[in-house]
Amino acid sequence: MEAENHYINRSGWLRAAVLGANDGILSTTSLAISVAAANVTREPILLAAIAGLAAGALSMAAGEYVSVSSQADVETADLDREKLELINMPESELDELTHIYIQRGLNKELARQVAMELTAHNALETHAKDELGINEITQANPLMAAFASAMSFIIGGLLPLLVAIFAPIKNMVFYQYGFSILFLALSGIMAAKAGGSNILKAVLRICIWGTFAMAVSALIGYIFGVQTA
Repeated sequence: MEAENHYINRSGWLRAAVLGANDGILSTTSLAISVAAANVTREPILLAAIAGLAAGALSMAAGEYVSVSSQADVETADLDREKLELINMPESELDELTHIYIQRGLNKELARQVAMELTAHNALETHAKDELGINEITQANPLMAAFASAMSFIIGGLLPLLVAIFAPIKNMVFYQYGFSILFLALSGIMAAKAGGSNILKAVLRICIWGTFAMAVSALIGYIFGVQTA
């Protein structure tokens, strides 16, 4: 028999990495497009892209760390409460576990036996998984999420920065849009493959929303460019 491929163990870092890469591409491209629509020189575009890349990477890392740390705090607090309940009312906790297994389809006798055996093996781990939904795969890891977000943002943001450096200034807006859609599509393909999900759906989703974001950025740049011309 062939081993099945499961992807849920990648969900923590994959979510942060995909979010960071797509945000890096979109944020940096949108800034470059907005400035390019209002200017005819390369320097302001490069400055906006570099500043957006640096600020965005730090913001992504800080935001991920704080949000995932908050999740970890909630998980820790729940586990601490569960430890006290297991000490102070073990019979009630055993009844609770039995009820969970009955709801999953076991008969009352078998559910009680499973609850007793798993409690004897590792009571806290059993309640964490089956009552709280916390396990080693889904448990929050703030540092890993922050690092994945920052690095993927930098990688994603470097792509439109390279376009800003080397593409002809005359049609910079169109070059930025065209290459960013290509970058976003590749990002969607890699994310779908890493997560085992539908590739076409992932690509269409990010390209449609990316087009909308860049169109709004170009419009803003054009409006302010006209006003200040």
